[in-house]
Amino acid sequence: MRHIVKERNLEDKIQIFSKATSNYNIGNPPHSGTQKILTKYKIDFSNIYSEQLTKQNLIDCDYIIVMDDSNMNDVLKMNPSKKIYKLTDFIENCEHTYIPDPYYTRNFDLTYELVSNGCNSLLEHIIKEHNL
Repeated sequence: MRHIVKERNLEDKIQIFSKATSNYNIGNPPHSGTQKILTKYKIDFSNIYSEQLTKQNLIDCDYIIVMDDSNMNDVLKMNPSKKIYKLTDFIENCEHTYIPDPYYTRNFDLTYELVSNGCNSLLEHIIKEHNL
């Protein structure tokens, strides 16, 4: 998402935060499989490390986007009144109801494709909703 926001010159209008609902990889860079696919598509991931989601993040952010039902449930436990979306909600005619975790599936290409499509659609939604 950071990459496409930067490509569209919207960095001064849209801030992106990526946070983890679990503390398993806090402080670590992206998984080596993720690094490989990001390098393939020339997407900068320098200075990106796993950070823990906080209750304050849920208050401060306009959009909370999760990858799957497990993440959705974790976020709802922290703030049940916050509107939360799955990234796949923004992909038209998507046969997936969630983003498969490539750590388990080892299919980094599918995950990249879904995340890329979702982020592009989400950005279009934000641009229209906020007249950017």
